[in-house]
Amino acid sequence: MHSTLKLTVSHAPFWHNGSSISSKSGNILLASLLAVIPGCIQYGTSAIGVVTLAIASAIIWELLINMISRRPVSVGDGNAALIGMMFAMLLPASTPWWAVVTGTFFAVVIGKMIFGGIGANPFNPAVLAVTILTVSWGGFFDFNAALLNYQFDFNAVYPLVLSKSFGASAVENFALVDLLFGKQIGGIGSTFGIGLIAGGVYLMIRGYIRWEISISFLVGIFAAAIFFNVLNPELYAGPGFHLLTGYTLIGVFFLATEDSSSPVNFIPMLIYGLLGGVLTVMIRNIGTHIDGVLFAILIINLVNPIVDKIRPKALGKGV
Repeated sequence: MHSTLKLTVSHAPFWHNGSSISSKSGNILLASLLAVIPGCIQYGTSAIGVVTLAIASAIIWELLINMISRRPVSVGDGNAALIGMMFAMLLPASTPWWAVVTGTFFAVVIGKMIFGGIGANPFNPAVLAVTILTVSWGGFFDFNAALLNYQFDFNAVYPLVLSKSFGASAVENFALVDLLFGKQIGGIGSTFGIGLIAGGVYLMIRGYIRWEISISFLVGIFAAAIFFNVLNPELYAGPGFHLLTGYTLIGVFFLATEDSSSPVNFIPMLIYGLLGGVLTVMIRNIGTHIDGVLFAILIINLVNPIVDKIRPKALGKGV
C-alpha cells in the first residue's frame, strides 16, 4: 500500500527575500537626505520647517483617512513620510504653511488613498500634488521671486528661466560643476546634483529603484537636448545644462521610478524612461512651462499601463 503525503500549495510568490515596504521607504528617505541636508543648509530654518511640516502633515492625512475609512493604520510602513519628503524636496523654502498642508492633502488623499492606498496609485503622488499647486498658485513656484530675500554667494537666478527667455547664450556663465554642486536656486532638495546622483546610485545598487528607468530617462534628455542644440545652438542649451538644472535629477532617480506608476518589464522601462526624457526637453524648449520634468512624468505615468504590455512572447507561443 502506497503512503500519501498531503502538500499545501499557495499562489505565487513562493519565496520572499525578507524586504519590506518600511525598509524600502527608510532607505529612500535616507538617500534623499544627501540632497535635503545641503538644501536646508543653503536655505536655513525655513527649509527645515517646510520639510518637517510636509512629512508630518502627510502622515496625519493618511492616518485620518485610515480612521475615516476604518482601514488598518498604514502610516507605519513609512510611505506617507516618503511622500511628504519627496513633496518637500520640490518646494521653494519660502512656501507658506497652508500651501504645504494643502499639497500633502493632494499627494496623500487624492494621489494615493483615493485609489486604494499604496500600490494602487496611477500617478506619483508628490508629482501630482506639486503640479496641482503649480497650476493653481504658480507664483509660489517662481523661484526667482520666491527666493528673492535670500543671500547667495552665486548667481541667484533660476537657470531655466534664463534659458527659456533669452536662449542658450544667457546660461553660458553657469558652469556645469557649479550646477552639480548646487550653486543654483530651486527646490529644497532638487539642486544639489552630486547628492541626488549619489542617492540614486545607492538605491540602484540596493535594488530599490530600477536602473533601466533612470538611465533611459537620462539618455532621453541627452539625445533630445543634442537634437535641439544642433538645430539651433544659439537658442537651445546643450545636454549638460538640461541634465543638471531644474527637477531633472530628482525626477530621474526619485520620482519617475516610483513603483506603482512605472513599468515592471525591461523593454517597457526603457521606453518609459526615454519618453520621459524626450518630453522633458520638448516641454522646456517649445512648451509654455519653465520645467518639463513633472509634466513629463505625469504623462509617462498615464501611458505606463499601455507601455507595460509590451513584452516578448512566451516560449512555445506562435509568431
